[in-house]
Amino acid sequence: MRAYTFLVNPTSGGGAAPAAVVPVARILRDAGAQVEVTYSPGPRATVALVAAAVERGDVVVSVGGDGMLSSIAGEVVRAGGVLGIVPAGRGNDFARMLGLPNDPSAVAQILLDSEPTPTDLIRATLPDGSNRVVAGSVYAGVDASTAELVNRVQWLPKKLQYPAAAIRSLASFRPSAYTVQVDGVTHSLTGATVVVANSAYYGSGMQIAPSASVDDGELDIIVIEAAGRFDMIRSFPKVYEGKHVDLDQVHVLRGRSVTLTATPEISMGGDGEPLGMLGGSAVTVEVVPGAVSILR
Repeated sequence: MRAYTFLVNPTSGGGAAPAAVVPVARILRDAGAQVEVTYSPGPRATVALVAAAVERGDVVVSVGGDGMLSSIAGEVVRAGGVLGIVPAGRGNDFARMLGLPNDPSAVAQILLDSEPTPTDLIRATLPDGSNRVVAGSVYAGVDASTAELVNRVQWLPKKLQYPAAAIRSLASFRPSAYTVQVDGVTHSLTGATVVVANSAYYGSGMQIAPSASVDDGELDIIVIEAAGRFDMIRSFPKVYEGKHVDLDQVHVLRGRSVTLTATPEISMGGDGEPLGMLGGSAVTVEVVPGAVSILR
């Protein structure tokens, strides 16, 4: 019987995470499993908690959204452990990519019965030399600005928060000149956004990279050229079905390593968390094939 350490982000999903963990933990305990639940006390403490859990042989379970998942996944990789997921955030895009359910009974069954499966992750090397592990995608441009705005529209219903923020960002964006080097081949484009995707989904269900896979050892790079603001707003709904890739201004590239620069500098993010600014100093984004074993 497995043992589990649940790490809960109490603010995920507008405070939904604490409620989400209770029924799953109860089912696991009823099945005879040992379960420890900790409400995340911050990034530094999380490192020690993950290391201790893996040393005990526990499955480390992320309870929260994509940002929480990414931060824990990197530590699980470093410790050599196994990761479980209870989707409880605003977007849950990586869980959507893995086909994970929301029903507590179904989530518990996966944690009890499924086998650890090697799953690709992203490693971003920032201009200061630091590394960040990201599960779903790294992006720069309009979508990073949108992610920053989402927190300001939390008074809206959850389903409307990201679309409202996206429309606001599209209405005021400034294009940048991007250099996108994919496996050594350089592409220069004036664009609204660049997304380096491991997962097909971001932004609460938008299918930004419809052909992406977390099992193929490659990244999908989506470059959206700077069309007129009205045209971009009008075509925005196509992203939810992945049909935007058919537009002339959308370019889809594939590779294992991507180096990015932008002029003027533009906001950059990863799985809903800010990563600073993308400017003249290069950021390198690489796939790490089979980096983490996930119960899925």
